[in-house]
Amino acid sequence: MPEKTVILTTLNEAWAAPDSVFDLFLESFRIGEGTRHLLNHLVIISLDRGAFFHCIAVHTYCYALITDEVNFSHEAYFMTPKYLKMMWRRIDFLGSVLEMGFNFVFTDADVMWFRDPFPRFHPQVDFQMACDHFTGEPEDVRNIPNGGFSFVRSNNRSISFYKFWYASRTRYPGLHDQDVLIRIKNSIFVRDIGIKMRFLDTDLFGGFCEPSKDITRVCTMHANCCLGLSTKLHDLRILLENWKKFVALPGNLDSYSPSWSVPQNCRYCMLFSTKTISSSVTILLMPDLNNVDFRPASSPFSTMERTLKRKQVCYK
Repeated sequence: MPEKTVILTTLNEAWAAPDSVFDLFLESFRIGEGTRHLLNHLVIISLDRGAFFHCIAVHTYCYALITDEVNFSHEAYFMTPKYLKMMWRRIDFLGSVLEMGFNFVFTDADVMWFRDPFPRFHPQVDFQMACDHFTGEPEDVRNIPNGGFSFVRSNNRSISFYKFWYASRTRYPGLHDQDVLIRIKNSIFVRDIGIKMRFLDTDLFGGFCEPSKDITRVCTMHANCCLGLSTKLHDLRILLENWKKFVALPGNLDSYSPSWSVPQNCRYCMLFSTKTISSSVTILLMPDLNNVDFRPASSPFSTMERTLKRKQVCYK
């Protein structure tokens, strides 16, 4: 895992409730191959107080990202105004993490981690992202990206890119971050800043849109192309059971090719909305990490906390 790298996810109260998405997310780290230690690098960005209090009950590194404009504690349905605000707030916050000099892996909480992804990331790449559809070529801008899983290195190119991405929301009102990315990823500005961009193979970083065909190699599986919390939970529970059955199999499987039994309730669909987006974000740091004994690769957390405390950042 590269130095000054954190794993980030966002969470609201609906997804943080007991036996909901967050519990499945953490379980995947515990039962994956070589993933448990990555929990030491995971910071949960809570979008409301309920999510924050649940987070601190089960995890060490929890931050509260609070706004007075919108209550994010309930489920945000796809492409509603609340959903759009949540997605753009995420892009704004991730840009601020890059500005502080941290690389990050961003993961939605409905991404299940089955293997350490870091050995599978492309080396010396500024920005790499999972896909709803992968064409077979990681450099192909025709890949359909999914913002729910990405690895971004902090540098001038990535910082400029995130600023441009966030600013582009006003040019494409009513679209969420992923659709705007599809429109700007091959723009003149993006080409001019020279950002090195790659898209991740769905065989390694799969999802319900395009499931990995090889459970023996897959790193993550995402409950994308799936609407509704109860629908996601149904299929994610089956997904974890598939994995548990796979890891319990005997070693000699030359004549057997295990596979997923999902998606089941999840189905691919696309919705459209035309609402204008605006957001105001305040970061409040609740936990005190000063006394935590971090391992070397975990040390960026204490630096991040001190930086944010010093700046008392408010993002507009």
